Amino acid sequence: MDKSFYSVDVFKKDSLRAVDAKFEAQKIAFAPLTFQAVRALIELGILQAVEESGDAGISINELAQKTGVSEYGVGVLCEMALSMNVIKLTQDSDLASTEKFVLGKIGWMFLEDDLTKANFNFSNDICYKGAWDLLDSIKNGKPEGLKTFGTQWTTIYEALSALPSKAKESWFNFDHFYSDIAFFETLPIVFAQSPKHIVDIGGNTAKWSIACCKYNHDVRMTIVDLPGQTAVAEKNAAAAGFADRISTYAANILLEDTKLPSAPDAVWMSQFLDCFSLQQVTDILSKVYDAAAPHTDVYVLEPLWDKQRFMASSYSIMATSLYFTCMANGNSKMYRYGELVKAVEAAGFSLRTAHHNLGSNSYSLLVFRKNA
Repeated sequence: MDKSFYSVDVFKKDSLRAVDAKFEAQKIAFAPLTFQAVRALIELGILQAVEESGDAGISINELAQKTGVSEYGVGVLCEMALSMNVIKLTQDSDLASTEKFVLGKIGWMFLEDDLTKANFNFSNDICYKGAWDLLDSIKNGKPEGLKTFGTQWTTIYEALSALPSKAKESWFNFDHFYSDIAFFETLPIVFAQSPKHIVDIGGNTAKWSIACCKYNHDVRMTIVDLPGQTAVAEKNAAAAGFADRISTYAANILLEDTKLPSAPDAVWMSQFLDCFSLQQVTDILSKVYDAAAPHTDVYVLEPLWDKQRFMASSYSIMATSLYFTCMANGNSKMYRYGELVKAVEAAGFSLRTAHHNLGSNSYSLLVFRKNA
């Protein structure tokens, strides 16, 4: 195994002491309450006020005066935050009357770390209420939590354009935060083959297609997505000045009669195949196979949980699978390297190259071509 990846052996060992295991279990038991405590600390401005106090720290009374929250409210939230190491006491803190709080490393992550903020807002604005229906989603194979936004949709992708503004913002921030960071490193790989026409399947808001047009002055892009997404993509492409080079093709990739634009130089799928079950991945790639020419390069950009450098990244990716279960579609997940490659190759492709550790979020770019 590449030394840049953590070893999956970590999942084979149970080396926690019983007392530590008990503590970890309590964190899970109270997780809904502790999550909301952090949300309240952020939205009430308490955590920001603690950060602004610097090394001198700030007392409950001072926090109450600065934020307009009662001393009781500040107190219960800060006590929980202490237990979670979100905040810490100053070295000279003693009795409750002289306690002062400073920001802990974990608290800093919630305020300043982009990964943590994207994950937290996504969990709060998209997943939190619907997570109650995870059990039924597992039983029924459907995203039962999606009904928190309405009952007229079968998947969240159909609902994206109609989501409340804050939820929509959190969804797209989450989606783009992960893949966009890897774009800079993938563009030279893709354009080393000098593609003139790229089909961007699941192109969403056209960010990748716009990035391609900025990188290369000759390439033509075709975005394939649901009608709601292609409408947004067209608007964004025009605003970026690329209406003449970015076209759209509105289609449901899962419908049996959907045909893709034929003989492109490249097909691009960024953080797209994780939206489907493994059988659906194979079915989608069968459509790509029918449209592809022998020279067509098929690019799959995904965060694979067994190709990560850090456990925090792997944990986040695995947790995202539960979003797919209860909110998105009920049948997909974030994949590991081997199972995704196998599903693509089952459609008649062969893996040519694999580029790992792209971007700060350790994306993998898998490059396929159809078998002769």
